[in-house]
Amino acid sequence: MYFIQKYYKTALFACLLLSPTIAKANPIACFSTNMGQFCIELFETKTPLTTANFIDYINSGAYNNGIFHRSIPGFVIQGGGYKLVDGSNGKTLAPVTTFPPITNEFKISNTRGTVAMAKLPDHPDSATSQWFVNLSDENSRNLDFQNGGFTVFGRVIFDGMNVIDAIAALRPTSLNLGGSSTPVPLINFNGTQVLVSNFVQINQIAVTDATGVFSEGIVSFAVDIGTDAALEVSLRLIEDSPNYVFELDQATITTLPTKPADIATFSSQNGELRIPSVMINASTVVHNVVMQLTNPQSYQFTLISFD
Repeated sequence: MYFIQKYYKTALFACLLLSPTIAKANPIACFSTNMGQFCIELFETKTPLTTANFIDYINSGAYNNGIFHRSIPGFVIQGGGYKLVDGSNGKTLAPVTTFPPITNEFKISNTRGTVAMAKLPDHPDSATSQWFVNLSDENSRNLDFQNGGFTVFGRVIFDGMNVIDAIAALRPTSLNLGGSSTPVPLINFNGTQVLVSNFVQINQIAVTDATGVFSEGIVSFAVDIGTDAALEVSLRLIEDSPNYVFELDQATITTLPTKPADIATFSSQNGELRIPSVMINASTVVHNVVMQLTNPQSYQFTLISFD
């Protein structure tokens, strides 16, 4: 009972700090490129408008055959602006057809590995299709405060930053893609004619819905604790032998105004935590994850089973 009371008090405090959000499980978008695969966990519970907009572009096919058209070492790589299309003389670059601009939802800091929307200068509510991956924690010093703050709507998970860093390591070449020059990352460019094969291309995108995500030793998910409140929490892996033991990171607890349909459950009667599904890498989702509360004082859970 103490476990639930502690959770609930923390949840009430967190509720005072958070704006209302739409409670859904965070989807994961995995991008296959000619430089490798990376996945983005989309923060649908915190940035519902921006996440819905991003998924709309994915579902429309706008990002298929897209390229990364901007790279500034130590700062960002950017995509969503241009794609390769079939023409009479083969494939050519064309601008992505955009939807109406969306309302800015800045809430999360622009640190390394986060994904944010690009927008027009001095127009906070001008984001459409273009997005970027932050390469440095230093970005938070200016992007969190410029132009109403740049809306972070996701984070690169699993080992995806290895691919992002490889793209960022490509030497940018200044190209005019329509209107002004931009530093474009190119693969095996010989310094003369730019070929289609030189662009960093997005071949395919798959979106997966899972209750939780396990990345970099942390499993994060929404949970029903048996009260009117639903929480988003993170458990950090602290032992992996002889058992897998996770500990609650209390600083990560946030409150959702409504309970998602796909949600973990915790029983105060037997201390059992059940998570319907957890994505553990770009191609694997485990189901029916069961953990047992084994240390109520420090909120430690031991992994019991999964399918």
